[in-house]
Amino acid sequence: MFATIRLPNFCLQAATRHQPELYEKPVALIEEQKRKPLIFQLNEVAEKAGIRKGMTPSQALARSLQVVIKVRALMQEKSIQEILLHHAFTLSPFVEDTAPGVCTIQFRDCRNLGEKMCHIIERLRQCEIHAQAAIAPTPDISFLATHMARPVLQIENAKEFLAPLPTEILAIAGT
Repeated sequence: MFATIRLPNFCLQAATRHQPELYEKPVALIEEQKRKPLIFQLNEVAEKAGIRKGMTPSQALARSLQVVIKVRALMQEKSIQEILLHHAFTLSPFVEDTAPGVCTIQFRDCRNLGEKMCHIIERLRQCEIHAQAAIAPTPDISFLATHMARPVLQIENAKEFLAPLPTEILAIAGT
C-alpha cells in the first residue's frame, strides 16, 4: 500500500504559515524575481473575491482592496518540506520526496494505516501546516485521492474509486 501526503497551496502555506490572522482574508502569492509579477497561487477567500491566477497585483486589488499580496518565501517552503518529510519518515523508511508539498510513502506493514495517517495529519496541524492524505494500492491513486481527502481518505478498491470520477478531477490533480 501507498500513502501520499499533500500540502494544498504549498507555496501560499509557507508564506503565511505563522500568520493566522490572514486565514480569513483574501491572500495571493507572487514571485518577486519575475519581471512582471503575476499571481500564481491564492486562497479560497481570494477566489471568491474574483481574483484569479495570472492576474497582476493591481488587477487583484481592483477586485478586492482587502487582498494581501505576499511574495513567495523559498526558505519557508524548504522548511515546511523538511517538516513534511520528517513526519513521513516516522511512518516508514520508504519515503519519496515526490514534489514540493508532496511526499509518497510505501508501507510493508499495512495495519492501522488510517489511524497512523490521521495522527501525522494532526501532528502537522500542530506545526501550523494544513495537510491532506490518502492511502491506496498505487502511488498515483493515492495522490489523486489526496484531492478529495478531508483530511484522510483510504481507498481499498481502485476501480470502484476511479469509475465515478469525472475527467475534470485529472485537471485538478495536475495542479
